[in-house]
Amino acid sequence: MKEFLISRQRRDPASSVERRALVRIDDNGIITFADAHADAVLGYDPQELAGRKLASLAATRQDDPLAPAHRERLERGDPVLLTLRHQDGYFFTARFAVRVDVADIDQPASAAILPRGQEPLDPRLLQMTEASGQLGIWQLDTRNNRMTWSDGLYRLFDLRPGSDISPEHALFYFQEYQQRVRALFRRCVRSGAPFTRDLHILTDKQRLRPVRLSGRALKTGDKITAVAGTLVDLSERLSQREARREVEQLLQGLMAASDDLILAVDPNLHVLALNQAMARQFESTFGRRPRVGDSLCQLLGDYPNERRLNQRLWEKALQRDHFTVEMPLAQQERELPVYEVRFQRLRDAQGHTLGAVHVARDISHRLRTRDNLNYLSQHDPMTGLLNRRELLRRLQRAVDQTGGDSPGHALLFLDLDHVTRFNDSAGAGACDRYLRELAGMLGSRIRHRDALARVSADKFALILDRCAEPEARKVARNLCDHIEEFVFEWQGQPLQTTASGGLVPFAQGRAPTRAEELLTLAADLCQTAKTAGRNRIHVHRDHGANMLESEAQALLARLQDCVREDRIALMYQSLRPVTSATWGEHVEILARLEYGDDNGDREFWLPNDFLPVAERFDLARDIDRRVIRKTLSWLRQHTLLEPRLKLCGFNLSLASVLDEDFPAFIADQVRAANFPAERFCFEIRESDATGYPDEASVFCDAIHEAGCRVALDGAGASVESYALAARLPVDVIKLDRSLMKNLGEDPVQQVMVEALHRIAETAGKITVATFIESDETLRQVRRLGIHFGQGFRITAPRPIQDLAPAAVDLSVGRIGTE
Repeated sequence: MKEFLISRQRRDPASSVERRALVRIDDNGIITFADAHADAVLGYDPQELAGRKLASLAATRQDDPLAPAHRERLERGDPVLLTLRHQDGYFFTARFAVRVDVADIDQPASAAILPRGQEPLDPRLLQMTEASGQLGIWQLDTRNNRMTWSDGLYRLFDLRPGSDISPEHALFYFQEYQQRVRALFRRCVRSGAPFTRDLHILTDKQRLRPVRLSGRALKTGDKITAVAGTLVDLSERLSQREARREVEQLLQGLMAASDDLILAVDPNLHVLALNQAMARQFESTFGRRPRVGDSLCQLLGDYPNERRLNQRLWEKALQRDHFTVEMPLAQQERELPVYEVRFQRLRDAQGHTLGAVHVARDISHRLRTRDNLNYLSQHDPMTGLLNRRELLRRLQRAVDQTGGDSPGHALLFLDLDHVTRFNDSAGAGACDRYLRELAGMLGSRIRHRDALARVSADKFALILDRCAEPEARKVARNLCDHIEEFVFEWQGQPLQTTASGGLVPFAQGRAPTRAEELLTLAADLCQTAKTAGRNRIHVHRDHGANMLESEAQALLARLQDCVREDRIALMYQSLRPVTSATWGEHVEILARLEYGDDNGDREFWLPNDFLPVAERFDLARDIDRRVIRKTLSWLRQHTLLEPRLKLCGFNLSLASVLDEDFPAFIADQVRAANFPAERFCFEIRESDATGYPDEASVFCDAIHEAGCRVALDGAGASVESYALAARLPVDVIKLDRSLMKNLGEDPVQQVMVEALHRIAETAGKITVATFIESDETLRQVRRLGIHFGQGFRITAPRPIQDLAPAAVDLSVGRIGTE
């Protein structure tokens, strides 16, 4: 734990009263406390700072107070001056000083517990002990037959402390126990035998009070010189025990009077309580009669599928307040009753989870009556999930209600891979049994407000209510992982498969407005995922939404051929310094797709043409990975380029930015490239960073942890660019082409470019002017102080092979080629 005193560094110390904010952090650099001055110094409320990293207040990584260079000075007791970012966006110089530095984890505490020794206890401690424990302490000196006791005994007998009382008077309060008490004392004095007895006393106020009398002999040498002990009031304990007994009797009576199946378990799934109806039905279904204290998992040991399903349901019950499912107790050959099972979490007064209870009501008769025709018309008869018609009705309602500030909804279409083979491998009926068990598992993994349906044989659809795209991606991936891990045992055969999916986020003004079209689009995306290799999720994007479906499908087929056959041509375009000389190559990797026509001629497919289709059918992430993997593979073959290559940039799609596994992929690829990680830079589009600011920040931090750099591409395309340039943790700011188009003639654009450059330079970031296509634009870029320039006026894109070191023949051999 560390405590910092933070104050603003002022040029004129006497100009105002110095205010210092106290900030406390833990060993992980997380702020745990900030005092009231944090608002005046840093611009943040103390509650806003709690849980944030201290490094997030720094303007740049070099201003991190926990950086090694600053940490050494602070540990010596020297203050340091750092640049911080105010909540309003501006920067200021702050003075950091350490107030307290104590390690919470690595160093043991200096406090110690020591034995009391021979010093007498403080009388106040004795009084506090007696009052809290409702007891009194007594001692009988056997040498003079005198008894002394504490004030606690006076209170137990309802006497005024210090009242004169004789031993016979004290024995009078024990009423019918007087002879027994005398015998206990005599035996203890004679043989030294300790004693403990539960008795009743009649107090001075004529109240009958249950007490526990305890005593033992005290010896001096081998001789008993005293008998001492305690008298404890048992009134509260007995009343609590009686109240608990009454509650248990009431609970047992209520459970016995109900025909519903009632079962309560603790967090470890041990039985806390159950009624006779539950015990009888459980024994009839599974052949074992449960009792209080039994483990539910052990009781279902011979039924692995039911055991796993029960574990999932009870785990869900221990995490949620309540939910309801409709299911039989087991999936067996014989016909079993169907129950409406309501799960309820049990909590104590402090909110801690004590366990959960379920109440199951037999609804078989309801399912067999005509009143349930509406239910049957809305649900799949085999799995109990919603059917296609009900799904379309709810989907249309979700589309119509989308609007306002709602994060939107999402539709997930899942198609199981190779399910039909189960009947061949495990016998007839295996596929239906598997689908029924899988439906129960999926139903326990979704929220209560989501809608899960079986739309055809082995295809499911899920409406994710009020679920933004990043969260919908996580849910879709988690469901596919659960399907892959789900194993159903049928007649000795383990049944297991994977699933492919199509995810369509939809909000107001986006995606189709008819439920049928939305479901068809999700199914098409799912089919694309199956064609691309199965066990994956494809996500719909708005890019190319206005394209005709027939045209999109034709382009998709061509795109899939190019990606599958790895017909990706790598190009590069140089970034050149425009204000000062810098040695080395700074390049951006560009990708082109090769395809041929009927005459055998090869043509290049530019990104502006294939990216809308790739992003619409969620192939952009795969293309990003292939381009990065192919580029780094080429660099590994030209290691002599390593001293000259200073920056190698890659454009990324939104799918890659939102992919949680993408930073790990980058780290693995860069680690094997034999080039320093800081040479590689990954570009995020400004529109993507604006639409997903939190996800973009997380992505930047993950890329920085891998040692690489991040660039913001297209800065200046919107007013949010200025806030992003200052706030987003990127290393390079690439100006948008719209700012370069008329830069030489438009003074407003010159001011905008200059403002972006100053913001970036103040934050310690590099600026790059893109699409420089004229001498006048280049002169203005140089005048404004932009660090690097890129465009056809500087260099045109060239094949990556031109970047290789030139081959030179020497007497010792040929160098420059690998």
